[in-house]
Amino acid sequence: MTPATQPNSLTPTKPDQPPLQDDEAEIQQRIDSLAEAIRNKNLDQVMTHYTPDVVVYDLLPPLDVRGSRAYRKNFERWFASMSGRINYEMMDVRISASDTHAFCHALSHVTGARAGGGRSDYWVRVTSGWRKVHGQWLVAHEHISMPTMM
Repeated sequence: MTPATQPNSLTPTKPDQPPLQDDEAEIQQRIDSLAEAIRNKNLDQVMTHYTPDVVVYDLLPPLDVRGSRAYRKNFERWFASMSGRINYEMMDVRISASDTHAFCHALSHVTGARAGGGRSDYWVRVTSGWRKVHGQWLVAHEHISMPTMM
C-alpha cells in the first residue's frame, strides 16, 4: 500500500528532526499561512505567497502555468469546485534554505465537499522552490502531482 491508500501512515514533521534555522522557520510560517488561506479559499491571501513570474506544474491544465495571474485562474476554478472550507493537511514537510533560495516538499491530503455533490478525498505531492524577494519568501516554482497506480 502507498501513503495515498494509508492516510494515517503519515505524520507531520517529526520532532526528532533538527530545529529549523531562521530562514527555514520563516518559510514554515509562510507555508502554514498559505495552507490556511487554501483551507479558507481566500484567493487574495493565497496569491500573496507567489512571485509575479511563478512557474507552476499543476494538476489542472495547462501543463505549465506561467505567472501569478494565470495561476490565480487555477485557484479560482479549484475553489469554485469545492463547497465550503477545504480540508488541506500537509504532512512530512521538509525545507532546505540558503540566504536567497529554498526548496520545500510535502505530501498533502485534500478532502471536502464538491460543489456539485459528492466528496473529494485525494493526496498530492507538492514541491516548491522559494525565492527571497525584498526580504520576503515567495514561491517562484511549484510542482504538484498526484500519485497513480500503474
